[in-house]
Amino acid sequence: MRVSLSKLAFARSGDKGSSSNVGVVAFDERCYEVLVRQLTTDVMKRHFAAVCNGPVERYELPNLRALNFILHQSLEDGAATSLRTDAQGKIHGLASLLIEIDVPDGFPLPTPRT
Repeated sequence: MRVSLSKLAFARSGDKGSSSNVGVVAFDERCYEVLVRQLTTDVMKRHFAAVCNGPVERYELPNLRALNFILHQSLEDGAATSLRTDAQGKIHGLASLLIEIDVPDGFPLPTPRT
């Protein structure tokens, strides 16, 4: 079954010079295990192909149930000189939550917290 990343995690992002930093934090351990398998650098690179002109790096932070991605060359020359609407990459976290990934049939999706 395919679900949007927003069903499994939340995300934050920001600028790191000419690159953006996207942190994806799983809602629970089961979701983190799915993210580690399914949310690869290739998936992120394809999703951000229109803005990411360099490689994508991934760092695993299992103690936080998080993955951190660096989208190199996604912010032109950086926030101070970029003419892009989102010069600081703040929307990249939200945009990543639209990615659809595979989860096993019958996978128990976390209940949204209010």
